[in-house]
Amino acid sequence: MPDPIRLLHFADLHVGMENYGRLDARTGTSSRVRDFLDRMDEVVDYALEHRADAAIFAGDAFKRRDPDPTQQREFASRLKRLADKMPVLLLVGNHDLPGMASKATSVDIFGALDVRNVIVGSEPTGRVVETRRGPFFLAWMPYPMRNRLLTQEQHRGKSVEELDRALRAAVSTLVEDLARQAAEHEMPRVLSGHFSVAEAKLGSERSVMLGRDVAVYNSVLAEPVWDYVALGHIHKHQDVNAGAYPSVVYSGSLERIDFGEEKEPKGFCWVQLARSETEWSFVPVDARPFLTIRVDARERDDPTGAVVRAIEKRDIEGVVVRLIMQLKAEQAPALRDAEMAAALRAAYSYTVVREVEHEARTRIGGLAAETLTPTELLERYFADKGYGPERVQPLLAAADGIFQGSDE
Repeated sequence: MPDPIRLLHFADLHVGMENYGRLDARTGTSSRVRDFLDRMDEVVDYALEHRADAAIFAGDAFKRRDPDPTQQREFASRLKRLADKMPVLLLVGNHDLPGMASKATSVDIFGALDVRNVIVGSEPTGRVVETRRGPFFLAWMPYPMRNRLLTQEQHRGKSVEELDRALRAAVSTLVEDLARQAAEHEMPRVLSGHFSVAEAKLGSERSVMLGRDVAVYNSVLAEPVWDYVALGHIHKHQDVNAGAYPSVVYSGSLERIDFGEEKEPKGFCWVQLARSETEWSFVPVDARPFLTIRVDARERDDPTGAVVRAIEKRDIEGVVVRLIMQLKAEQAPALRDAEMAAALRAAYSYTVVREVEHEARTRIGGLAAETLTPTELLERYFADKGYGPERVQPLLAAADGIFQGSDE
């Protein structure tokens, strides 16, 4: 029996995500952009060190549809390191797609330049891919855009739910057609896609998704014609078809987007591809750690001291920290912000959330709430939160603009 084909599967890089970063004066970009590029470096290094035969990137290279040229350059340089050594599928995800179907995707440039060994997966199809350890059949299904898969006649007069069902049916038909093509080849077979599977567990990627989503049923994908199904789009790593063959795998994103992914492992998949005997493993990467520190200081005489002690108990060097403090309303003005900031200075970045407990009351400052204007209510809310005048005035000015606009 020939050696298994060594296949690397990763997805959802989202270069350009700047959450919780700071400006890097040397490059002029967010430090978080560097985090995402560093994760891709880990993937490429692993592929080259372990002599991968082929790589699948299952979509969403960038955060935005029109990425910054510097970010495009940095992504391209890393992609070329892979493509110089092996075939690479560059699947089109929803973040790679333009708003109009007639416009180019953010990764079409690789196809236009006919970059050696790079396959741009912008349309659903399949082909035999030759590797140093033999061929395999690779099929792909990019992110399904409604205006590309449904005609105007199909759109007309239908509800949102009916359109969703029609789009799911269209995607299912395309995947079934790819399976028929795969069955014609006596070799290992892989399907790659960028979409949601109905049975999958979601991470926090809803915050970065563009447009409405369509969910395909696992039964459409989990066909024995395939030896591995390599998916992107959902950031939580998982095998949707766990315990059965073939595995239907989301490699997950390479970096954490927000605190919804705080405890999720980040990495990629290493696949030993063989007809009817494929095995795979998850390889973690050194993603930026996120940490939530919760402190209930409501019964503490020195809430600042309690918060500082809680911070000092944790290793926050290079960590994105979210500090959540529970306080009583009368404690908030007495917090010593400088001391807490000093305790957090080792963190990569931090966010402070104050959950202030208020006594239930029907009157505010001796006045019934219904007698106050929206601006007055908001001003009292900010006062209860412990905000100083320098912060309150700009917020009230912005709120006045919103209130006036709502009256027009």
